Amino acid sequence: MRRLPVYLVIDVSGSMTGEPIEAVKNGIQTMLSALRKDPQAVETAYLGLISFSDTISSIPLTELSSFQPPKLVASGGTALGGALSEVTKAAALEVNKGSQEEKGDWKPLVFLMTDGMPTDNVDKGIAEFKAFKWGTVVACAAGSGADTKLLSRITEIVVSLDTCDTNSIQAFFKWVSSSISVTSKRIETGAQPDQISQLPPPPQEINLLKF
Repeated sequence: MRRLPVYLVIDVSGSMTGEPIEAVKNGIQTMLSALRKDPQAVETAYLGLISFSDTISSIPLTELSSFQPPKLVASGGTALGGALSEVTKAAALEVNKGSQEEKGDWKPLVFLMTDGMPTDNVDKGIAEFKAFKWGTVVACAAGSGADTKLLSRITEIVVSLDTCDTNSIQAFFKWVSSSISVTSKRIETGAQPDQISQLPPPPQEINLLKF
């Protein structure tokens, strides 16, 4: 079976303390509940999660029915560069590239959310990340503290939330679940979306940025 790998890369730095981190935890649960009701997503989508502050934690690709969200605690800085290196390393190890005898997994989807400026050197992480063959990559600037121009170096698809409140973050994760569901259906035809036009339209809480 060809899997659809999906990686969430989530900022859990100190600025996410309070409502934002609780909204992220609830948003992940809402996303999982929605995806587990979608037979095609359950069959094809595998979820991995990278959380980053001063340190980086990861959950490897896991089938939706078995995925258990980690206990996210907001503290410390924003090691975005390290997180990009970590998700690239994880995908290199976990995604089946296929062979002459069988096709590998579909290109992974990545949904990155951060609310602030990185506190490490991002150049190495961005270079490693860009060298990997991803499918759709979405970077979300949660609130006004994130550097959207920096995020545009990571991917062409950059969205922003005006605030880090519950409604905005919940809307983002609902859109993520819809995007995964749409992609899992599209790949049945053999065509994997890799453009924003092939994803569901973002809700009004999400601003699609152009550079």
